[in-house]
Amino acid sequence: MSRPNSPVGADWLALREPADATARAAELAERLREHLPAGPLVVRDLGCGTGSMGRWLAGRLPGPQHWMLHDRDPGLLERALADLPAHVTAQPCLGDLTDLDAAQLAGTALVTASALLDLLSVDEVEHLAAACTAGGCPALLTLSVTGSVLLTPADPLDVAVGAAFDAHQRRTVEGRRLLGPDAAPAAAAAFRRHGARVVRAPSPWRLGPAEGELVEEWLSGRVEAACAQSPALAAEAGPYLRRRFDAAARGELRVVVGHADLLALPGSRE
Repeated sequence: MSRPNSPVGADWLALREPADATARAAELAERLREHLPAGPLVVRDLGCGTGSMGRWLAGRLPGPQHWMLHDRDPGLLERALADLPAHVTAQPCLGDLTDLDAAQLAGTALVTASALLDLLSVDEVEHLAAACTAGGCPALLTLSVTGSVLLTPADPLDVAVGAAFDAHQRRTVEGRRLLGPDAAPAAAAAFRRHGARVVRAPSPWRLGPAEGELVEEWLSGRVEAACAQSPALAAEAGPYLRRRFDAAARGELRVVVGHADLLALPGSRE
């Protein structure tokens, strides 16, 4: 399983980290604690980026922890290694996400990822589910986009931009059809097929004037992707963004971006 090339960089990841931390379903982390082994925990963070998942989750898990940080960007890995909680040790794993199997997961207490599933294909999610369940390893997979976006006040172009963006999220890259907004239900179904018990929870971003910079960056990226998918939108993109940015500058714009978190527990233990 390999993570596709992604344009995201450290600045974008830093900008979104506070919203991510607020949005993640903390109740799933609490539920996870009951299913973790005693002793030092080995955690594999897939597509770790700058390490925001470790900063959010490590303090919610018991005892000393060793995190295996997987990412293809050495700069991001360097950032992640430099800023983890004091009780955590870490090891970088540079390159594409390895083809994890049950043997490779031996000794791993948890597989986790943030904003990753929507970048994978059906086959890759199926492989991840099979590896985790065969290895008896829980998985906490957070912030998968759902396609649900509510912008207030509404704009006539919202629907067309949203439809084009969602289609772009489901595009085919190097022969791989990305799951995009279908990721969370596809992952839940895959883990259940392999015998895991799945608990899901919503984890929406709720953005307003205090998150103005994030809103502008998110909107700009959303419109750019929509225009790449549907070039006919390009003529209206500039005026649309100006209307949206003006509303944000007046403190009027509110955005709810749907995400879903998923906890998969091996076996059927309640």
